Amino acid sequence: MTDVADNGATRGTTSVDDEVVEKIAAAAARTVPGVTDLGGDVARFFNTVFDRVGLDAVGDATRGVNAKITGTAAEINVVLVIEAGSVVADVTEAVRVAVIEAVEKYGLTVSAVNVKVDDIEVGGTPTSV
Repeated sequence: MTDVADNGATRGTTSVDDEVVEKIAAAAARTVPGVTDLGGDVARFFNTVFDRVGLDAVGDATRGVNAKITGTAAEINVVLVIEAGSVVADVTEAVRVAVIEAVEKYGLTVSAVNVKVDDIEVGGTPTSV
């Protein structure tokens, strides 16, 4: 027989919603030099429409990031726009590092961070590649 301390540890479960991890990852990715925006063409288009009708914050927190949480492990996909002249490998690796560090501070394990460069910003305007 094993004595279990009565600290509540065995009286329930804790789960983290995918959206929470998506917000953490998106915030981390945005801090990386060379990243100008997150999301693919369609997501950015709808964001522009939302901005024009006064719904500025709709979807911004998680746009461009998708997370799948299984237990305490997270697989994260990031779609981003990079600044012209940036080295793709350097930016994507920095995004991976930033996302992993940010998410793992919350006690989760990141199994993968998949990064897709969807666009490049030339002169302040994204241009599909």
